[in-house]
Amino acid sequence: MATMESSSLKSFEKAEKFTPVPPSLPRSASTSCPYECMALINSIPRWRSRNVSSTATDLWERLFDQGYKADVCINTDNGGVVYAHSNILGMASPVLRGMLKQTKRHGRWRTISIIGVPHDAVRVFIRFLYTSCYEKEEMDEYVLHLLVLSHVYVVPHLKSECEQKLELGLLTIDNVVDVFQLALLCDAPRLSLICHRMVLKNFKAVSASEGWKSMKLSHPLLEKEILESVIDEETIKKERIRKMKEREIYLQLYAAMEALVHICRDGCRTIGPHDKDFKANQPCKYAACKGLELLVRHFAGCKLRVPGGCVHCKRMWQLLELHSRLCADPDYCGVPLCRNFKQRISTQSKKDEIRWKILVEKILRTRGIGIASCFLPQ
Repeated sequence: MATMESSSLKSFEKAEKFTPVPPSLPRSASTSCPYECMALINSIPRWRSRNVSSTATDLWERLFDQGYKADVCINTDNGGVVYAHSNILGMASPVLRGMLKQTKRHGRWRTISIIGVPHDAVRVFIRFLYTSCYEKEEMDEYVLHLLVLSHVYVVPHLKSECEQKLELGLLTIDNVVDVFQLALLCDAPRLSLICHRMVLKNFKAVSASEGWKSMKLSHPLLEKEILESVIDEETIKKERIRKMKEREIYLQLYAAMEALVHICRDGCRTIGPHDKDFKANQPCKYAACKGLELLVRHFAGCKLRVPGGCVHCKRMWQLLELHSRLCADPDYCGVPLCRNFKQRISTQSKKDEIRWKILVEKILRTRGIGIASCFLPQ
């Protein structure tokens, strides 16, 4: 084994020039991991990314851990070495296959390097190429490193596993900025979109994290883009709230128009046409009827009763005019002054006419109708 390691170290410098450099992790996400001896933990269940039988998994697991007839030395950070089989690496990753083709053989050994990530992360990565399995604790600890390795060495099923694990629980307020940067570097659009939404939703907490502070120093342009998107999101939110409030007003006006026709045509409880009998305790299906009833009573008894002279009367004048704009048959309408307002339309200014027309269109559009049924001829 000593001879094997010495021969692999001699070719380390030659093999290094063929090694692709993975994108660096964000500062707050990078961790140092000292080299530890490789050991198989058989008591911990494996998480499988696909339907792999336990017998086949155990066989490939032993092949990797025992290194039987291994012919590749993978040099990692801090002097670590992982032994593997060139045929398996070449079949699992086209990038590793190209590296192996360009590496000179020394005896039976070929030497390549995977640096920039912890040794244990490399070991988990290579073991996944053998078994398509991983330990949950290792995935939780090295998910960002595995995402980088799976992208650089084109292992799509591992990349999908990493993205899924991040989406389903490993993505937090503290690491979302780091994951967002890696998702952009590693061409993971769905993950980057999820991170972006999480940043916008929790911007106050995210902006106080260490990942955000590191991003401000390393990627100021990305920080600027995120801030612009936060402003855009806030603008969209305010516009949405404004439209919701506007819609609510239009619905209230429509409800008031229905209640007004109801009172003037059918009567309700204690108010309505003189030839109708009323029941004071009779329930009413129009929610706006009670308030409108009070307004009609005030309008009937107010001494001012001129637009601008009384706030309540002014509101009643506006409701009556709005009704006339909606009414389809003013000659037979029971609402007071309906025909008078219809006749006044031709004498109004063009500006007022356009304003009333827009209001009527918005009310009807909000209700999704062309004309209110309650305003049709009876």
